[in-house]
Amino acid sequence: MSSQVVNTTEELVRPILEEKNLELVDIEYVKEGKNWFLRVFIDKEGGIDITECGEVSEQLSEKLDEVDPIKEAYFLEVSSPGVERPLKTVEDFAKSVNKNVYVKLFEPINGEKAYEGILISFSNNIATIEYKVKTRKQQIEIPFEKIAKARLAVAL
Repeated sequence: MSSQVVNTTEELVRPILEEKNLELVDIEYVKEGKNWFLRVFIDKEGGIDITECGEVSEQLSEKLDEVDPIKEAYFLEVSSPGVERPLKTVEDFAKSVNKNVYVKLFEPINGEKAYEGILISFSNNIATIEYKVKTRKQQIEIPFEKIAKARLAVAL
C-alpha cells in the first residue's frame, strides 16, 4: 500500500512541479508512532524556499483530496531535501560530481559497505569516489547497481 500511495502522489505532484520548474527529489509515506506522514521533497537550482513549498503543498493537498488515495488520517509535508539530499538516480549522480557524497552498498567492495568522499566522476554508470584512509587519498569505482543508498554529505 505504501508504494501505491507514493506512486499516486508522484503522478499528482509531477504536473504541479513541472509548471513551477521544480524538481521532485523523493516521496515517502511512513508511520511514525501513531501518525502517518506523506513527505514530498522538492528542489531547484539554488534551493527552494518556504513560499514554494507552501504553494506546492496547497495544490497537492487539493489533488489528494479529489483522488483520495489514502484512507487513514495523515500529515502532508512538502519541503527541501536539505543539505544531505538523497541521490537516487543516475542524473542525481551526474549532477553531484565534485561534491562530497556518502554511499552505502548492497555488498562490500574491498571489504567496505560504505564510502564517503568526493565524487570525482560518474560515467558509464560507474561512480568514482576519492576518499581518505588516514592521510592517504584513495579512489574506488562503484557500479551504480551496487549502490543501496546515497546522499550528499556535509564535509567536516
